[in-house]
Amino acid sequence: MARMKQITPLVPVTSVPKSADFFRDVLGFEVGVLQDGYAYLKRDDTAIRLIEAAPDMDMSDPKRQLSCYIDVDDVDALYAELKPKLDKLPPGRVRAPFNQDYGQREFHVIDLDALLIFFGAEIGTR
Repeated sequence: MARMKQITPLVPVTSVPKSADFFRDVLGFEVGVLQDGYAYLKRDDTAIRLIEAAPDMDMSDPKRQLSCYIDVDDVDALYAELKPKLDKLPPGRVRAPFNQDYGQREFHVIDLDALLIFFGAEIGTR
């Protein structure tokens, strides 16, 4: 039986180069592919694909807001690593680590186009 390895979200953005810069410079992803209208970024076993949104797509419409959840080994260590760059983002774009009632410790980051990125790990793990 074939084994599935990972899921890679395909996220529409207003500017692939600017969003790729955000994922690289703020969140520590490596840019694997960057071409007109498309980017593939990876960090460890996590990947994301960015595609240029249609010019008539209203990226500020709350109904189109997307989110993704990235499971990590150590939420607090990742937050500490990223914090100097996260601190430079506008107010309201980052939520510091906290415990959820459903047993996860998380922090949240909103990208340039309102993609809500959850970083989390099971409480009790590093």
